[in-house]
Amino acid sequence: MKIAFLGLGHMGLPMARNLAATGHEVVGFDVAPAAVAAAADAGLRTAGSGTDAATGADVVLTMFQTGAQVLDAYRGADGPGLLEVAASGALFIDCSTIAVDEARAAHALAEAAGHRSLDAPVSGGVVGAENATLAFMVGGTDEDFEAARPLLEAMGRRVVHCGGAGLGQAAKVCNNMILAVSQIAVAEAFVLGERLGLSHQALFDVASNASGQCWALTTNCPVPGPVPTSPANRDYQPGFAGALMSKDLGLAEHAIASTGVEARMGMLARELYRDFAAGEGAGQDFSGIINTIRAESA
Repeated sequence: MKIAFLGLGHMGLPMARNLAATGHEVVGFDVAPAAVAAAADAGLRTAGSGTDAATGADVVLTMFQTGAQVLDAYRGADGPGLLEVAASGALFIDCSTIAVDEARAAHALAEAAGHRSLDAPVSGGVVGAENATLAFMVGGTDEDFEAARPLLEAMGRRVVHCGGAGLGQAAKVCNNMILAVSQIAVAEAFVLGERLGLSHQALFDVASNASGQCWALTTNCPVPGPVPTSPANRDYQPGFAGALMSKDLGLAEHAIASTGVEARMGMLARELYRDFAAGEGAGQDFSGIINTIRAESA
């Protein structure tokens, strides 16, 4: 199959490379010239525009920053859109993290144009993208999910069909709200442990083998040492940047407001990460919020 992969950033490029390794014809594009150059240097075939990459494609996979970008690319802002140039009945897979209503709008556009569509946001960060160990949360029909499964399994370890259109995004927003709250809790615990005279390693050894165990601790530990691969050992280079976590919690805030759910912890995490991303935290891994907690502790 010919697969157009649009969005070759920190996540997209390794995903595209893993997909190309399966033997399919993968053609990539990104609006950032440096990303296109990096993809070409990595041996990936590239195109001069998104529509060039998608022309005649059997599968169009997008990895964008916002829902507006996805919808504009599908429709075409200043000319033909992706839906117009792809092969008849193409499978559109959007791996961006966007609002549920935006994902459903993208599904409707694709179906109206005679194509198939899935929302398939990912979890696992850059390390997961590089090692093909991502988790995919997928929304769409059973038939379309099964058609996409081999492609998603080439890029990830766990692929879960969450239900109909938009429900992949629903799962992602819920998952990232859990992640944000737990990362803050882990950071607060380490700062408290420091103040009480507890070593980082001792707290990690206890909590990682007790009821405090979670991904934010055992994979994304916010202090250097206990988990050598965590961003804390690289001066909080992302990873998953604070700006992206703030963006995802904005989607959670929208979902909370639209459903009327009482989600105090989720909304507090939204506030903390919005402030974190307003400064240097925007370009740091989101676990770097531990430094904010230290600074604000009396």
